[in-house]
Amino acid sequence: MSVQATAGPGSAGRAENETRVLGEISEDLREIIGEEYVIDMDIAMESTFSHDLELESIEFVALADRLRERYGEAVDFVGFLATMDVDQVINMQVGEVVRFIVNSLPVAATAGLA
Repeated sequence: MSVQATAGPGSAGRAENETRVLGEISEDLREIIGEEYVIDMDIAMESTFSHDLELESIEFVALADRLRERYGEAVDFVGFLATMDVDQVINMQVGEVVRFIVNSLPVAATAGLA
């Protein structure tokens, strides 16, 4: 799924939404992994779940649960993962999830939260 193709007149609002969603995911990850582990770590769009964050599979499941609770049915994270092979999931960056979420949310919801 390519999200770069959606850039246009609303790209400034999109950037704001991506920043907001990155902050929300970072907050969830800090709670899941443990603040003490990631205290000096900058969770960025380029951060990988496996290498940088060293997310265990159970923590990844916890993240999926948090995303479902936070964003509801509009964000089918499990369906998103189902489109990937194992290597893609292992090497996935936080930014891929952020862009997926922004693309999945209704325009009215993202505009009202930015």
